[in-house]
Amino acid sequence: MAKLQWDQAGERQYETGTDRGVLYLINLTTGAYDKGVAWNGLTGITESPSGAEPTPLYADDIKYLNLISAEDFGATIEAYTYPDEFMVCDGSMELAPGVYAGQQARTSFGLCYRTVLGNDVAINDFGYKLHLIYGAIASPSEKAYQTINDSPDAITFSWDVTTTPIPVANGRPTAQLTIDSTKVAPGKLAMLEEILYGKDETTSGAGDAVVARLPLPDEVATILAAG
Repeated sequence: MAKLQWDQAGERQYETGTDRGVLYLINLTTGAYDKGVAWNGLTGITESPSGAEPTPLYADDIKYLNLISAEDFGATIEAYTYPDEFMVCDGSMELAPGVYAGQQARTSFGLCYRTVLGNDVAINDFGYKLHLIYGAIASPSEKAYQTINDSPDAITFSWDVTTTPIPVANGRPTAQLTIDSTKVAPGKLAMLEEILYGKDETTSGAGDAVVARLPLPDEVATILAAG
């Protein structure tokens, strides 16, 4: 076996950034995430998995085994603004054009965003990761309004998000997928991104427009595993 080497050229990798946020509203009739809208002003997403905690059991005067609790996935979304479509996810209902009532039922949603992969050679052009979140529910958020002064700053909105996992073939239910562009064939990744981001109708009319939607985990696996 060859001797291990550390910090070789091209192997000093890192992950940074948050961009290309997309909100997907769930179709209450079909259960599909079939309406995607761009989320502008996204400043950060903090993923907060919880659970998976060991509970030790003892027998014969020794530690017998560890039982692991179920794992849960949560997140915090921070942004300068949000799409109008997110209002139903934030507990608002439009009573009349431009008039919104709060404290309403909150709609479940899906989310997609991208982080940048870099290394010591390509810097931020090494690749990226796509993060897909399913079954998300946003909790009420604090909004702090302040007077404009000599050090102006924009209001930052923040939402704590909990999730409900959905089924995955040959695996446990999940609320999160991560796709690494450096490990997926470019053609397959392009097919997936066309679904996630949508596609304009061609000017020649040879191709129809594709509406952005969030495919479920099994469909994502099928797309990326296709020959």
